[in-house]
Amino acid sequence: MTVELTHTPSFRLDSKRALVTGAGRGIGLAAASALADAGAHVTLAARTQNEIEEAATAIRARGQQADTLTLDVRDVEAVKTAIAAQQPFDILINNAGTNRPAPFVDVKVEDFDFVFSLNVRAAYFVAQAVARRLVEAGRPGSIVNMSSQMGHVGGPTRTVYCATKHAMEGFTKAMAIDLAKHNIRVNTLAPTFIETPMTKPFFQNEAFRKDTLSRIKLGRLGQLEDLTGAIVFLASDASALMTGTSMVIDGGWTAE
Repeated sequence: MTVELTHTPSFRLDSKRALVTGAGRGIGLAAASALADAGAHVTLAARTQNEIEEAATAIRARGQQADTLTLDVRDVEAVKTAIAAQQPFDILINNAGTNRPAPFVDVKVEDFDFVFSLNVRAAYFVAQAVARRLVEAGRPGSIVNMSSQMGHVGGPTRTVYCATKHAMEGFTKAMAIDLAKHNIRVNTLAPTFIETPMTKPFFQNEAFRKDTLSRIKLGRLGQLEDLTGAIVFLASDASALMTGTSMVIDGGWTAE
């Protein structure tokens, strides 16, 4: 009798086109590097042209494929125009985002509007533009919206950020339902605090650092390398039955 062994889907992304927003540094740059390393042709998008050019040059120096797209994702019309002019992207890492922490009673309207404009409005319409091109071309795809553990819980001084990430978790589920008939999957990646240029200033506050580490059950801050495997997984056929859900990489923060 012959035993039939299960075939493991490939994590490779050869021949796939990937768009990463906020790709000049931090999680975005790590995502672009990981996708390129898995064989994808990566387009790095951000406002700061010199950062993404340097990053793309470094990726190409490894013998991999990388292009750049200088773009402010808050400009919805510019996003629509730029993405419509491109070949469809099989993968979107919808990463551009920001935070302006403040106690709830001190939150300023302009900070609320700024964080929502990037974390919710811009992310929503970037995903829409990418999905439209895939639907037009009749191609499947994977959209990964970069959320946070704060899309699942609350945190001090983070009412606005939490609101935006809870919103992202919600629209991801609904996007997944709408796009399932087109075989376009939509999920979130929800990390804990990762040491990046954006979060580094927060950890200079020793009380904040100590409190953060006490909540991460594994006892350390996240590193970019803790996310790259999950990014490739969600982008690849290895996660072919995953849509409308969240992959939480939080060292146990949300376990209690």
